[in-house]
Amino acid sequence: MKLLHTIFKFLFKFFFCRDQILEMFDHAYNSYMDYAYPADELMPLSCRGRVRGLEPNRGDIDDSLGKFSLTLIDSLDTLVLLNKLDEFEEAVKKTVQDVRFDNDIVVSVFETNIRVLGGLLGAHVMADVLKQRGERMQWYRDELLHMAKELGYRLLPAFNTTSGLPYPRVNLRYGVVNPLSRTGTESDTCTACAGTMILEFAALSQLSGDPIFEEHARKAMDVLWEKRQRGSDLVGTVINIHNGDWVRRDSGVGAGIDSYYEYLMKAYILLGDKVYLDRFNTHYSAIMKYISQPPLLLNVHMHNPTVNVRSWMDSLLAFFPGLQVLRGDLKPAIETHEMLYQVTKRHNFLPEAFTTEFRVHWGQHPLRPEFAESTYFLYKATGDPYYLKVGQSIVEKLNTHARVPCGFAAVQDVRTGTHEDRMDSFFLAEMFKYLYLLFSEKSQLPINIDDYIFTTEAHLLPVSLSTTQPSCHTNNTEPQAHEDDLFSYSCPSAQTLFPNNPTFAKTIRDSYKYLTGLGRTQQPSPVRWVTCYRFIIEQHLKLVAEVSQTPEHEEVVPLIVQLISPPFLGRTVLTAGPAKFGMDLTKQEHGVSNCMETITGHIALALRGDCMFAAKARRLQEAGATGVIFIDHREGSSSAETPLFQMVGDGEPTDDITVPLVFLFSKEGATLSAALQEHHNVDVLLLPKEKQLGKEFAEGEIESTTIQLVLEQSETDTEGASLTGKNQDTCSSPQKDPESRLLLPVTDLRSENAGCAMENVSAKPGLYHLSCTINLPLVKIVLSCIVGIILI
Repeated sequence: MKLLHTIFKFLFKFFFCRDQILEMFDHAYNSYMDYAYPADELMPLSCRGRVRGLEPNRGDIDDSLGKFSLTLIDSLDTLVLLNKLDEFEEAVKKTVQDVRFDNDIVVSVFETNIRVLGGLLGAHVMADVLKQRGERMQWYRDELLHMAKELGYRLLPAFNTTSGLPYPRVNLRYGVVNPLSRTGTESDTCTACAGTMILEFAALSQLSGDPIFEEHARKAMDVLWEKRQRGSDLVGTVINIHNGDWVRRDSGVGAGIDSYYEYLMKAYILLGDKVYLDRFNTHYSAIMKYISQPPLLLNVHMHNPTVNVRSWMDSLLAFFPGLQVLRGDLKPAIETHEMLYQVTKRHNFLPEAFTTEFRVHWGQHPLRPEFAESTYFLYKATGDPYYLKVGQSIVEKLNTHARVPCGFAAVQDVRTGTHEDRMDSFFLAEMFKYLYLLFSEKSQLPINIDDYIFTTEAHLLPVSLSTTQPSCHTNNTEPQAHEDDLFSYSCPSAQTLFPNNPTFAKTIRDSYKYLTGLGRTQQPSPVRWVTCYRFIIEQHLKLVAEVSQTPEHEEVVPLIVQLISPPFLGRTVLTAGPAKFGMDLTKQEHGVSNCMETITGHIALALRGDCMFAAKARRLQEAGATGVIFIDHREGSSSAETPLFQMVGDGEPTDDITVPLVFLFSKEGATLSAALQEHHNVDVLLLPKEKQLGKEFAEGEIESTTIQLVLEQSETDTEGASLTGKNQDTCSSPQKDPESRLLLPVTDLRSENAGCAMENVSAKPGLYHLSCTINLPLVKIVLSCIVGIILI
């Protein structure tokens, strides 16, 4: 009886989850159609569409938006898979009637390829299948394929480089190098951006009969293969599109590289070209030798792969266990997936990045589907109902922590549960597709899912394309020393993997059951993986982690940005977060001070954006900045609602960054920006909170404190700035001379690019005398001889 009860309970959850997923998809899709269409995305908190140019710029994130109803196109084949065939036919008609690509707008080549081109191709394949069955779509005349071909031609100008690697962005109307294109100046692209074109472009060539698309995608893949590090067989994260030099040499399986590896494996499956499989197997051997440190996947230096370049992982690597399932390497797939599951149990979702101690590094969660993807593949490979339980937890957490009246909202910070006004198209294209498949039997699907392969955006392409693909004569892979195994050239069989051993996966998982410290009784603090020791087993490098104790939360010392020039006079104090590199402000007795040697210095304000903190800091330091204040680009964030964090490097050594760096959330940054707009120049102190100017005095005493700052225009010409007649020692120790006169530059630095590049910088220096009268008993003060600058 107890067994029957358990079986009944399991079946109830099984069917209930599938119906619940359908209801959730309806809620998200209908919210988009009701409140956002024809905009690219839904803003679920505002209940309106996100139209590029009408909303505050979000940096590189907005490169996905091309005014082509992105979410609708990305969702088309999901409608078919979920048996919403009436909605699919209506959506195809809307796409054909309303969507246009002749838009004067710059878009990401990578995102447009995987989301829009892939969406059109997947929908065309589904429409053709339904039409051939005679059930519906009898009016369809390959309109989606014609649209896909038009879009493909609009993306082709990106490949007009000397190397064959594509530009990262293209103007849909003007291409790349046209004066009106507003692109073509870029020099770098990520490895995944250049290496994630072959599935869509090859399918477009096969379906349209025009080989040009596949030829360009193949050439880009050839270049990446040729540029690999021959000693380690690893590739870097960012590459120069003109000369093929590596710009960032850290190598992993997450952001920047992920789908390059995925497309090597899947290009073999889709096209039947053994070259791609040989390349994948070569890279995979290197990944398992250097990067895979079960259950972790850590970035290493491609030229010195025994060195880990960072102590955190990003959420995009969650796709890798699913790829390992396709490879037939189940044990590490189970290990890494279980680690990821434990992280989700601790934080509700996978943070955008998390440390090797499983603490939050970046707290955002934009409803990414990679963890659900790997859960689906592991369930299909093992048949273990444990993965249905994992899927059920994903469904429950989405409903509990992300569902809002107008759809589902991204999580701004998993530690606080705050929402972001964002619902990316991949949420509909991928998340619901993998969850529905997880809880469905093949007989319940409108197509035979085994006849298709998923693109990285989960669009469906028929594997039958391989029967029409000619042999490849243009790219060759040198024979490698690694040995082929059971699954080198075939898909894995569950019976071969688990002969009469249904508990195989559980045996592996149990070793990581309490990895993050959750669920273990009488555990004073979570486990921490702190040291790795290498040893050789069967001539393969593996890693063992030593367990020790550590406090759950790493202490973050709060800093401040204190405005000291009139009319603020130290009364405006903004809480700021520190950085793990650059000047250590806690070791500066009086905070930041710029002296005569840095007379042309300034503090730069930079939007956070998607570029790495260290990359921006280097560029600004090279441009002469004596400090950097980063401002969060996410609207509404504040230090009162979001925990402070430490900015970290980009995987490269950061010893060259010597300027002080602080981070302000959006609300604090708005205060500083408003001060700059109103007063043009603002003097600030960057220092630890406990050293705040005037902290020793009560509020009544602060009112009597005297700070007089008088700006006078200097007659000295800025081109030959001379200190003749001025006391050059007064700035170095202003606290010794409370009435010193300081020669300061006032610089207006403006740039249209809030990212890494600093090419478009125009400076208009002018010299001013600053007369300081300071009367603050018992407090030593060093005025910062700097001027606030904002990048807009």
